[in-house]
Amino acid sequence: MRLVKQLAAVAVVALIGSQAVAAAHWNTPLTLVLGAATAVLSVFAYAWIVRRTERRDPVEVSRKGALGALSRGLLVGVGMFLAVIVNIAFLGDYTVVGWGSAAGAVALFGFTAGAAVTEELIFRGILFRIVEGRFGTWLSLVLTSLLFGLSHLFNPHATIWSALAIAIEAGGMLAAAYAATRNLWVPIGLHFGWNFAEGAIFGTDVSGKSAPEGLLHGALSGPTALSGGEFGPEASVYTLVAGVLLTVAFMWLARRRGHVVPLRKRAVPAPANATLVA
Repeated sequence: MRLVKQLAAVAVVALIGSQAVAAAHWNTPLTLVLGAATAVLSVFAYAWIVRRTERRDPVEVSRKGALGALSRGLLVGVGMFLAVIVNIAFLGDYTVVGWGSAAGAVALFGFTAGAAVTEELIFRGILFRIVEGRFGTWLSLVLTSLLFGLSHLFNPHATIWSALAIAIEAGGMLAAAYAATRNLWVPIGLHFGWNFAEGAIFGTDVSGKSAPEGLLHGALSGPTALSGGEFGPEASVYTLVAGVLLTVAFMWLARRRGHVVPLRKRAVPAPANATLVA
């Protein structure tokens, strides 16, 4: 029941926020403010509902150390995209046509903040964390990653391959980042860093969604398997490889820190005729 209550509380804020951002029609100040407000309010909603349903302090979104954790995640996310786009460009499949739009990059900052925060709260903060408590880290990672990929199947230009790629490279990696740190600010920063670099800096489509130009006017070409095609670099095998490598690294760290939750074994009932020995 707590899963349903927590999902409802955060989903309401996410839905209202996304509708408000869409209604802004990429107006730069409105999109920035509404996206940032959605991010902040969703964190408050998450913290409030966790306190009410679990009777504990939601330390995973604590303000203490939040900036440092966000920064670490941001560096990983931006660094991961840089590694991917450099490899795509090396083959001539990404080119910079010219300068884009600073206003577009600012609007994308707000849009990306709202999307990254709400998705991480829902998929990692609620779904992964609660399912993990019942079925263990590995099964929860698989199940929530598949759900994350499925949620992107309805995006423009999405295919079974792009949804599966996102499930593996992003769903698994972001869940592993949370498992390693037990802090939602790290996957939030990682998610934001990747999406912001992708759309607001290098000017490529984000998960199939078109948006205003970022700082650069970039163009993808060449084989879809390498560039990601119309869906964007998430559908590139380079991203898949990078995501898998980071997932392995985060899960190694989680195991080393003792953060991997084992599968709960069901208690075997004693035979009806069993006798107790004092």
